[in-house]
Amino acid sequence: MDITLAQLSDIASTLSRPFVAFLYEDSVIYWPYLLSAGVLAIGISAITAKPADGGVPGALRSQLSGKIWWVPSSRADYRYYIINSFVFGFIFAPLILAGADAGKMVNSFLTSTLGPIQEPGLDASTLRITYTICFFVAYDFGRFLAHWSQHQIPLLWQFHKLHHSAEVLTPMTSYRVHPVDLLIMGTGGNLFGGIVTGIFFYIGAGEVTIFTFLGAHFLIGIYNLIGNLRHSHVWLDYGLLGYVFISPAQHQIHHSMEPRHIGKNVGFAFAFWDALFGTLYVPKGKETFRMGLGDETDGDWHTVRRMYWWPFTMAARVLAGRNDNANNL
Repeated sequence: MDITLAQLSDIASTLSRPFVAFLYEDSVIYWPYLLSAGVLAIGISAITAKPADGGVPGALRSQLSGKIWWVPSSRADYRYYIINSFVFGFIFAPLILAGADAGKMVNSFLTSTLGPIQEPGLDASTLRITYTICFFVAYDFGRFLAHWSQHQIPLLWQFHKLHHSAEVLTPMTSYRVHPVDLLIMGTGGNLFGGIVTGIFFYIGAGEVTIFTFLGAHFLIGIYNLIGNLRHSHVWLDYGLLGYVFISPAQHQIHHSMEPRHIGKNVGFAFAFWDALFGTLYVPKGKETFRMGLGDETDGDWHTVRRMYWWPFTMAARVLAGRNDNANNL
């Protein structure tokens, strides 16, 4: 089978991607996002540092400690990130429903059912602003619904528990996700975002675009400026705004093994999805808690082989009606 120059270029790009991801605008570790998180971490440390703990230098040393960045859990994240980038890029990524494809199907359905629209019913600026907002809301709900399903459906939980086996959080924990999990999450967001895209393409007679920021959807770009603090030990709480937006602190609570926190704060950007589904938890102040699964098996997950194969084996046990919490594989 002949391999074209374009195919070779795609292969080379996939192989090199994990090492230069900080240069890609669609990466959560794109360098402006990392820089923004770093600046925020320093600012929060300066505001909250206590003299008894060494002041600002002590707070920064605590955040940069090897007890966060070089424990077995973190080292497992680094190894998994490299290998999973290849596995997901070559095998699973092509299986994700593309938002553009979903949009085309919806647009085609509306056109064939209602007839084509010759001119947009709204002016270009209003249409663009409305589409930008509606897409983000729909995309966020799609990701919430996929994530909620991963916690509520025992079969899907077997794959998602890998992410929750992390005992410490760093930005690389964002990548501690099983390929099946990524497939579900990507499809959820793209499906709902694609539906909105198809509707607006129909309304706008094919002439609709989004506002962008740092090369990404404007609101996704803004979200990502803070996003890396979600997987960190920097406590950034939004206070009463936590009833509207999920703060990094609320997502850290989502990773807690404390009974009061289990299954809470499933959302990404908006908190009202959690409020509707009864999973919202807004802290009244800074809380301390251990992170992980809470079943004393967290440390057993920290090899790449187990990260890949344990979820499949556990899922098979669920399908067979056996214990879905068994980890001694």
